[in-house]
Amino acid sequence: MKHEEKRPVPAGVLWTEEGVSFSVAVPKGKSCKLCIYRGNHTKPYRVIQMEEDILYGDIRSSGIQTDIRDGDEYIYEIDGAPYVDPYAHGIRKYMETEQDGTEVECRRAVLCTPDFEWEHDRPLDLPDEDVIAYSLHVRGFTKGQSSRVKNKGTFAGIIEKIPYFQELGINQIQCMPVYEFEDRIRFASNYWGYGEAYCFAPKKRYAKGNPVRELKEMVYSCHKAGIEVVLHLPFFDEMPKQKMIECLRYYRQEYHVDGFIVNPYTVPLEVIQSDDYLKHMKLIVKNEDFQNVMRRFLKGDEGMVESVIWHLKHLSQNDYQYHTITDHTGFTLNDLVSYDGKHNERNGENNHDGPDYNYSWNCGAEGPTRKKGILRLREQQMRNAFFLLLMAQGTPCILAGDEFANSQNGNNNVYCQDNETAWVDWKRAAKEQWLTDYVRKLIQFRKAHKTLHPSTECQGIDLARCGVPDISYHGENAWQVPNEIASRQLGVFYSGAGKGEDDLYIAYNMHWEDHTFALPSPGKGKRWRKIFSTTDREGFLGEESVICQERKAMIEARSVAVFTGETYETTHTKKK
Repeated sequence: MKHEEKRPVPAGVLWTEEGVSFSVAVPKGKSCKLCIYRGNHTKPYRVIQMEEDILYGDIRSSGIQTDIRDGDEYIYEIDGAPYVDPYAHGIRKYMETEQDGTEVECRRAVLCTPDFEWEHDRPLDLPDEDVIAYSLHVRGFTKGQSSRVKNKGTFAGIIEKIPYFQELGINQIQCMPVYEFEDRIRFASNYWGYGEAYCFAPKKRYAKGNPVRELKEMVYSCHKAGIEVVLHLPFFDEMPKQKMIECLRYYRQEYHVDGFIVNPYTVPLEVIQSDDYLKHMKLIVKNEDFQNVMRRFLKGDEGMVESVIWHLKHLSQNDYQYHTITDHTGFTLNDLVSYDGKHNERNGENNHDGPDYNYSWNCGAEGPTRKKGILRLREQQMRNAFFLLLMAQGTPCILAGDEFANSQNGNNNVYCQDNETAWVDWKRAAKEQWLTDYVRKLIQFRKAHKTLHPSTECQGIDLARCGVPDISYHGENAWQVPNEIASRQLGVFYSGAGKGEDDLYIAYNMHWEDHTFALPSPGKGKRWRKIFSTTDREGFLGEESVICQERKAMIEARSVAVFTGETYETTHTKKK
């Protein structure tokens, strides 16, 4: 191929063995120049006229350029006005002084070579039922001084936390927008990263050096540790649908990303799934149904049992969803059990921003308190919440920091708080180690019992021909679904026969009074042993587990208990 031959597709920059080609859409009749800069020079070292060609429509192409280096910068001039490539793979921002002395922010696109040694890396494609997801903000997760990482607030900082993910049991991280979004919206900081953006360019502020390379290193390192990487790509309304699809392809191909969280109202799932390159990758959309139902059940609302039953067994991934008790839009878990109302005064909108309906309960006092009874109840409610999340049969997702009671001081809309309010407070990790240990053990328990994370949804029938259905529901009376409006109790019997596991019986009592549950028969030659209770700070009882001599058990107020069916030798068997 001759160096002057043009490659108008794809848009943006294309690196090949022959060199680099540039393509940009320019309205017919307008002039276009490509200006390439090297180093910190204010004048371009190369200017290329990009002529119209009827063969390519509105696309102008530079042809193949052989003298381009990684790190060079470029900008287009369309009818003399600067125009930053919307497909840029990197963005540099700098200040320039106008003739009247005012400083304005300017931008250039940065050329980033795609070279990276991926070895044999591929997206992990973990089974959805085996995923334990963890939602984080790349900057906020490690930006605080207490994070104890060298590269705070960066992709490299995430790499430093990989051993923490592994110890906790996390195998998927979900990252809020990592592309080059506007740092401010109106007069506020744009901490979350929503709105207009250069969606093909990883955010410079999230890297200690080259953001393209560092994001790839983060994905590569996570994959080596068995952790998937999912990116939240909300895009913005004015962005063309085709460009959104190109962006998804780009992150999949160039960054080996495992999946995306998308807004179906901006880019419909059927549009993505009609693309042959993207149709089999992981796609997630946000849904608050599980969150709202479980929050209301947690705080003791009436009339929730039937909805809880549905959500406990429904495989959320079949609807391209995941389960959350808390998310970045709303309270942290600690705040969910510490505040009745939002406290967003620091956002500068007179506390009018953020969701009004949080289904939260402060357990008796608004915000921080020294009352030991209230603090004990809050701890128990957090244990209950994590149990509801991690024992439901869909894909669970933990909000970063919830596992050690991170707080935002009652702010449920930290979109503009690029500071300690929104950053994860790792000082709490040492103080609340008990909660982290509890979550880690719950995750281990879930992974150890396939009945709690099946690949197909339970049917409520005796598929294993063992005499009991794969899942059944009970109340204070065995085999009777507690569907009365005032009921706040539920028992769930998981048969392990079809999977070669012990049976499990989980008793939920979200009422503020103790209740006695009649336990269903575990079968001939079996008995129930109580192995877990959220009234205990450790959760799992270990050597203090209790054999149930009777077919009933008292479940304390606002608590959850787990029983396992164990085989034992009867007197009749021993005589034989």
